[in-house]
Amino acid sequence: MNFKFSVACIIGLSIALIGCGGLPEASSENCAGRGLESSLTAFKNDEAARQAFLDSCEAMKKKN
Repeated sequence: MNFKFSVACIIGLSIALIGCGGLPEASSENCAGRGLESSLTAFKNDEAARQAFLDSCEAMKKKN
């Protein structure tokens, strides 16, 4: 492979993987059991966002 092509692919894949990150959204998987534990670790530095996430989980439970 061409070196420039390899570098461009690595940069492109890195940007794509970084874009996949972010805070989790309330869903049935993220609001129960092990998913809840791993979701709450993403909010360890932002108490307001953590509480909003928990509130949206509660609202989703009441809706169903």
